[in-house]
Amino acid sequence: MNEAVIEARDITKQYKDLTALDHVDITVRRGEIYGLIGDNGAGKSTFLKIAAGQIFPTGGYLRLFGNEDEKAVQKSRSRMGAIVENAGFFPKMSVEKNLEYYRIQRGIPGKETVESVLRTVNLLEKRRVKCEKLSMGMKQRFGLALALLGEPELLLLDEPINGLDPSGIIEMRELLLKLNQEKRITILLSSHILSELEQIATMYGFLSRGGVLEEISAQALREKCAGCIDLRLTEPEKYAAVLEKELPGTAYQVLQDQTIRITNPGQESARYGRLAYEHGIGVQGLDERHMSLEDYYVNIKNRGKL
Repeated sequence: MNEAVIEARDITKQYKDLTALDHVDITVRRGEIYGLIGDNGAGKSTFLKIAAGQIFPTGGYLRLFGNEDEKAVQKSRSRMGAIVENAGFFPKMSVEKNLEYYRIQRGIPGKETVESVLRTVNLLEKRRVKCEKLSMGMKQRFGLALALLGEPELLLLDEPINGLDPSGIIEMRELLLKLNQEKRITILLSSHILSELEQIATMYGFLSRGGVLEEISAQALREKCAGCIDLRLTEPEKYAAVLEKELPGTAYQVLQDQTIRITNPGQESARYGRLAYEHGIGVQGLDERHMSLEDYYVNIKNRGKL
């Protein structure tokens, strides 16, 4: 099992009468792209700020790279890069000078570091442009460059594709995948664009009202959300017997209204319809269904775990 780079146990954050995080357990393992999903106010940014050391929890504990002692945790933060909410910059200074300022401030050696991160995020040609002149997409990439300055093993990113146009979203997606797959950087990020998160995340944490509804791997989620086929039949019981004989191992449920639901179908839908026809069973309807990440989130938020 991969090493846990973040282990949050029973984390609580209280602001007077507001509970921002309520006994949160989250584990991020090395090599993952972990997506935090939740509505505004669910606690995503609060958790990222705690992990980054920008605020402190009211209760619970946090391990970073296996370290729990407060001093060791703080030292471990030198191994991460974080952009929570908006990246700070001096608007009248160029991209390059801004990064050089932060490199020196953080005590990061090597002037070539700035050029390297600019090349990584595809901003080298904009190195002399003032930060105030950058587009939204370029500002997001500047923020990522800032987070990459210390060659981190772990990135914490709050809404990195927020406000981007379709081309910018694609560029950011490809960049995050490259950082994860080629540089082996573990990434913890939040996003409201679930359809985009679905394309890169390997692990998900669903938050609602400060609590964790569920942690689930992308593989397990795909299995839960896999397509199903609903067959409305004249003789569902007879079809069930045929299905077990002809296609053994097929997972199915007998529902009301003379419907059989085939989950995780291993055949094309036409094959199941043809099977009924071959055995003299009438098919009154055939529906293919697939649950998206958005559907899944809404489901567990409104009705609890599936």
